[in-house]
Amino acid sequence: MLKLILYSTLQSLCLVSGQIFLKIALALTGKFHLSWQFVREALTTWQLAASGLCMVLASLIWVYILKHYEFSVAYPMISISYLFGLLAAIFIFHEPVPLVRWIGVLLIMGGVFLVTK
Repeated sequence: MLKLILYSTLQSLCLVSGQIFLKIALALTGKFHLSWQFVREALTTWQLAASGLCMVLASLIWVYILKHYEFSVAYPMISISYLFGLLAAIFIFHEPVPLVRWIGVLLIMGGVFLVTK
């Protein structure tokens, strides 16, 4: 079970890192509009490439997890990404996170704990 926790944590970190890089890349492109210029601006940022790389790595780890562990245990384990997402919102994007969101994530983590028992 410890190996699954470690793999799931690594997978979630890669997944959240990909989302962080994607948000940064899109923030650098300015206002969204459907045009080749917007697509070109988005595709030429290194942050978008980093996002893709993180997503591919997260997917490869997920494939490994699915191959070696029961789905009913593995899938809830990646819910730790919610916690990492909240921390990224606070420390990277300086967003306020209300108490109700923390409570929601804690309830999810409690559910994950129950699944692993």
